[in-house]
Amino acid sequence: MNYADLFRVTLPETALEIAALLVLVLDLGFLRKAALQTRVMSAVLFGVIGCGAALVALPFQADGGLTYPGSVDLMLSVGGYTAVAQAGILALTVLTLFLLVGSDFTQHVGEYVAVVLMAATGGLLISAAQDLLVIFVGLELLSLGLYILTAFAKRSGKSAEAAMKYYLFGGMSAAFLLFGFSYLYGLTGSTNLHRIILGLYGPHALQVAPLLYVAMVMIAAGLGFKVAAVPFHLWAPDTYEGAPAPAAAFIASVSKVASFALLIGISTAAWHVFDGLHGGHVSITVRFHTQPQPQSVYRDFQTAWSQILIVLAVASMVLGNFAALAQTSVRRLLAYSAIAHAGYILLGLAFFSYSSQSAQAILYYILTYGLTTIGAFGAVAVVERAGGSDRMDAFLGLAKRNGLLAAVMMVLFLSLAGIPPLVGFWAKFNLFAAVLKVYPSGVGIGLVALAVAMSAVSLYYYLQVLKRVLVMPAVIDAPVKANPITMSVLLLIALMVVVLGCLPGLLQTWMGSFYAGM
Repeated sequence: MNYADLFRVTLPETALEIAALLVLVLDLGFLRKAALQTRVMSAVLFGVIGCGAALVALPFQADGGLTYPGSVDLMLSVGGYTAVAQAGILALTVLTLFLLVGSDFTQHVGEYVAVVLMAATGGLLISAAQDLLVIFVGLELLSLGLYILTAFAKRSGKSAEAAMKYYLFGGMSAAFLLFGFSYLYGLTGSTNLHRIILGLYGPHALQVAPLLYVAMVMIAAGLGFKVAAVPFHLWAPDTYEGAPAPAAAFIASVSKVASFALLIGISTAAWHVFDGLHGGHVSITVRFHTQPQPQSVYRDFQTAWSQILIVLAVASMVLGNFAALAQTSVRRLLAYSAIAHAGYILLGLAFFSYSSQSAQAILYYILTYGLTTIGAFGAVAVVERAGGSDRMDAFLGLAKRNGLLAAVMMVLFLSLAGIPPLVGFWAKFNLFAAVLKVYPSGVGIGLVALAVAMSAVSLYYYLQVLKRVLVMPAVIDAPVKANPITMSVLLLIALMVVVLGCLPGLLQTWMGSFYAGM
């Protein structure tokens, strides 16, 4: 490895960092005295150009990823699920940047866009990471950006409170994660994911089993916080409610895609470590026939990790959906809904398959969920700016006050509930089908049945919002006005949700193209 190799693999991250620097220079150096909307439009434009440059750079990354010096072990991967996740992160970042247009929660728009781009860089890093140190650095780069974005509305007490809670919970989860990583390094002598899995086959594997389980619990706690899985979800409702709407949309979409891409990377490393991609490791598999006991440790590891994920998935699905029933704030409702959706995805990870079907189903789910959530937060932000509240009553009679916005909300909320022919239906269908393909009887069927039942519960609280939007009369007749750019983005998102729902093969074919050469 040298700096040239590092630069060729991290071309998208480099493009984002350069764009962040240019945004700061432009806003602070040349537009400091310009009108706020001029500065917003300039910052958003440069941010979008930076994301576009990163997207263009994706196909030009070095083949084979980045390896350790003198070794075949990967440090950063390219292609496959990594490319899909990175493209999704960049596309969703562009959409969240557009939500900044028309917002007035901050005068520091250059700093806001720069932090968004740097947080997205952290997301790109952890999507490709194959090493514990890179994972931790990427997670912290993403997390620190999210804490700052949450606190960006300086005039709002809720924003400061949400950021403080988010930071404290985040610091605790980082400690758990680092503790688990240090155990793994101590047990296996490596920070590389593939080497760690191989270490579980070693002659001393049985001796490390108890500490390995401790490490898994620590890591599950740390990563569970990142995806807002129960019982590590307590930060989510307050953060979603207190953060500025564009920041909340970024947290709910981009950070979720990055965090689940990391979990896919860990699961993929566990399954593909012996598939011939990493030369020199095949000789270790020969030991299975003469030393069966270490193999059982590996199987125990897989079983224990799946059981941990199943517990988190069930708790998240049940608590997330039932807690959402009691919410009067639409932002908090979306937060508990996000916890429930994290439960569905964790179920897919618990029954991860050797083929790419699970990875594609999870990516399909999280990308379409991220797209829909950005639209939902954008619509809530428009109503909130008009009425000063995100309470259910603020949405009364929205169909007569802004028919287009009401139609957008109907499409997005029905998609979140999984109603056909919208894209949310296909996302759940693909995910549950992937689970049943791995475990087509007993526990698998029972867990999918529970997930379907919880989806039915979710339909009730989504309809409670739509009832106020479409059916109940308005208390105030004043029209709800939206910025033309914001409204155009929301209409585009709603259109994509409908088109991808009617033609689900479009996204699946695109995602499959990244796996063709692997």
